[in-house]
Amino acid sequence: MNIYVGNLSHETTEKDLRDAFEPFGHVESAKIITDKYTSKSRGFGFVEMPSRTEGESAISGLKDEELKGRRLNVNEARSRPGGRRGPGSREGGRRF
Repeated sequence: MNIYVGNLSHETTEKDLRDAFEPFGHVESAKIITDKYTSKSRGFGFVEMPSRTEGESAISGLKDEELKGRRLNVNEARSRPGGRRGPGSREGGRRF
């Protein structure tokens, strides 16, 4: 199960994110999304948990909990319609 985690403090590390989710079950991966130019956190990330039951437990257990002074926004990740779009992709972005 892929889980979206929003409202992360810019000081939160991927280890902090993993540590917050591990009490609910096995964490396959924890990734904080960063700005590609500055490498600073964009304030959100994703946690992958192979068990749906454990993932749902983590969502309900961590929703509105605090991590590094920020109240987390946690829910099941939704896929982007049509995949990745924007500058640099073959579809979308600016056209001249």
